[in-house]
Amino acid sequence: MLTTDPTLDFYLEPGRMTSPGRYREVFDGLPRDLGALARVGHGLLVHEHIAPAYGLTLTDEQRGPVHIRPVEQLLERLLADDDSPLTAPRPPERRLAGNCRHFTVLMVAMLRHQGVPARARCGFGGYFPTEAYEDHWVCEYWHARGGRWALLDAQIDDVQRGIFPIDFDVTDVPRERFLVAGDAWARCRAGDADPAKFGLTGLDEFGAWWIAGNLVRDVAALNNLEMLPWDDWGAMPGPDEEIPGEWIALYDRLATLTASPDAGFEELRAAFRSDDRVRVPQTVRNAVLNRSESL
Repeated sequence: MLTTDPTLDFYLEPGRMTSPGRYREVFDGLPRDLGALARVGHGLLVHEHIAPAYGLTLTDEQRGPVHIRPVEQLLERLLADDDSPLTAPRPPERRLAGNCRHFTVLMVAMLRHQGVPARARCGFGGYFPTEAYEDHWVCEYWHARGGRWALLDAQIDDVQRGIFPIDFDVTDVPRERFLVAGDAWARCRAGDADPAKFGLTGLDEFGAWWIAGNLVRDVAALNNLEMLPWDDWGAMPGPDEEIPGEWIALYDRLATLTASPDAGFEELRAAFRSDDRVRVPQTVRNAVLNRSESL
């Protein structure tokens, strides 16, 4: 259903990664309650790094789906293994391995199908049992009654509530508990946060370079192109690289634009389309598999 706001309309349209494609009909009849809709994803996916909490030890082959980008392909794999309705929870051993990004894009796809503007956000969660802001993705949806965008963590289920210190409504995550990458960058630039606290504890990697990479990924997601958390392209520095001054200026600008994406929507779109440092090319580097992959 179209709105009177072209920006909201943009986030109603399925994107390259969030379109259910030929599986569109399986989204019909899904619950409209946000918590219930998130539980649909919980019954379909299992986070590859939290699998042991569900009694699973994943093989390398079982981890393969974490490299799937489009929702249509996720649905293809899910339904090939089990063609039950999506509302029927699979036992953990029959769920598809993914990560926070997969839970997020699936939620975005389902919400858009129901006529709710939604988009993926890449940044850092401050509600995990470490002292760091951990690399993370959440869904941002239009809260019509509140007239605002709200954050929803589609990954957190009852099992993870027993692991992580969650003391808030995961369908309305407080902004200080999840920082979009641009906010993390701006806080560090202002001296209000330490870049060494932003990254991923599991890899023992932190720093401004990680924030910068997530900022570029967040810009892509805000342009309806939700890449894998380890896809590299353009202005994404490596852990041992000094960040060029012109890139710092770019990140400052992108941080401002992504802080209020609707306010500078056309400028954000133009920055993504016209700048080779930001625009996603036809081939990106999958850093986990250490290879180039065509989209």
